[in-house]
Amino acid sequence: MTDQTATHPAVPAGVGTPRVTVVTGAASGIGRTVAETCAARGDRVVGIDLAESVVEVVAGLPGSGHLPVVADLTVDGRAEQVVARVVEEVGTPLVLVNSAGVVRLGKAVDLPAGHWHQTLDVNLGASFFMAQAVGRRMVAAGYGRIVNLASQAAVVGLDEHVAYCASKAGVLGMTRALSLEWAPHGVTVNAVSPTVVETPLGREAWAGEKGEAARRAIPVGRFAQPSEVAALVVFLASDEAAMITGENVVMDGGYTTV
Repeated sequence: MTDQTATHPAVPAGVGTPRVTVVTGAASGIGRTVAETCAARGDRVVGIDLAESVVEVVAGLPGSGHLPVVADLTVDGRAEQVVARVVEEVGTPLVLVNSAGVVRLGKAVDLPAGHWHQTLDVNLGASFFMAQAVGRRMVAAGYGRIVNLASQAAVVGLDEHVAYCASKAGVLGMTRALSLEWAPHGVTVNAVSPTVVETPLGREAWAGEKGEAARRAIPVGRFAQPSEVAALVVFLASDEAAMITGENVVMDGGYTTV
């Protein structure tokens, strides 16, 4: 009888042992929790952030062999430089989590041009150039997992979030296009779109009645936890998720379904 057990591509022999995982925005918030979760699972983590505090954060991760990188990924060519350094010092990255992001709020009629450009440069531009630089190596290796942090703001309009909504909607378009191009090479590309996440910044930004009203609008009645987002990211970055690509997984407690 023919063995019809389903199979999927595994990590190429000799590549990434332990697995090299690159996380942007690793100094705080979701990125930090993702970095901690991946390190606890045995990955060798490269934590990238504009903030110098990423050095201390990465030093405190469980395991060993991690690499902190302080870099502004919006600078032309910087993503490629960073990834080349990662390959030389740590090894071929097989996982990329694009978590770095900014929020610049304001009514559309008043939003300064600088806030628009910064939001698009960080949330969309830096994410693409990191995916491009890492994706080149993943395609050559025949394996890779890329997870982009988008937002519920990518699929619904939010007051005073015009730049943020546009940038995160762009992340979804980028995710779909990259997934189509790289699927034949064993590389999956997905997005995760959470509602407000209770990071220190999230709790501060959504304090008081504004936050209470936002919670009431979510069917489950609360915001997301960083650990919940990290758990989903880790699954999408696993071998078990090999048949999931080009998807946007919304984690918003039912907000966008009502």
